[in-house]
Amino acid sequence: MSVVAMEKISLRREEHQILDDVHLRIEPGEHWVILGRNGSGKTTLLEMMNGYLFPSQGRIEVLGNVYGQCDVREVRKEIGYISQTLIEKLTLRDPVWEVVATGAYAFLRFYQTIPDEVKNKAMQLLHDMGFTKLANQPLGTLSQGERKKVMLARSLMAEPKLLIMDEPCAGLDLYEREKMLIEIDRLRQRNMTVVYVTHHVEEIVPLFTHVALVRDGRIAAEGPKHEVLTEETIKHTYDIPVDIQWHEGRPWIRVRSGG
Repeated sequence: MSVVAMEKISLRREEHQILDDVHLRIEPGEHWVILGRNGSGKTTLLEMMNGYLFPSQGRIEVLGNVYGQCDVREVRKEIGYISQTLIEKLTLRDPVWEVVATGAYAFLRFYQTIPDEVKNKAMQLLHDMGFTKLANQPLGTLSQGERKKVMLARSLMAEPKLLIMDEPCAGLDLYEREKMLIEIDRLRQRNMTVVYVTHHVEEIVPLFTHVALVRDGRIAAEGPKHEVLTEETIKHTYDIPVDIQWHEGRPWIRVRSGG
């Protein structure tokens, strides 16, 4: 059984074709990065995996559930989702450990007593990330990078089978980005599938096994990362010539002179 199977997916809004005949299959043991230019359809694909958007045509199956034939709310209990819009909905005055604990129930905040076992699990996740000292601070006092790591801990509370991340390193400086990527790479230790959207090829840490390149609402290339990430496919996707080099399991690109 595939973790995600998207077959003949199209999405049209009035005269605008957002997705066009997309086929994407994610198997157990694979971790995917989705790359593409702004407006290419990357986030739309994630919204469909979560059941927040439905296609005009096509079939979506996630964790053995066919959307349109199941209760999507039940499926989402097995999916972790990290996005900037979710971060913006959280209450900045709530303590960090409590924000993490809400992930056990997919709440935005608590209005009742929190069970001790839930609090202990949240504290352990924060400890694993080196955040024990920040556990009782209000979320609003944390840096952007620290908040992103809190969101990662929150998403792990429910032990999801599928973790979807929409540009989790956006807006972070080099230091904060690399600290975040360390935590993301550690997800290899967990029994889950990760799907990750980014604009930056260098964020493809060793965790990731596969890449899908999206151009104008279509999959331009997809498969094992070393096969897909070539100078030719990057140029086709981004319309710019580059050189690509791999170092310690991560790809790095350099725009060619005159590109």
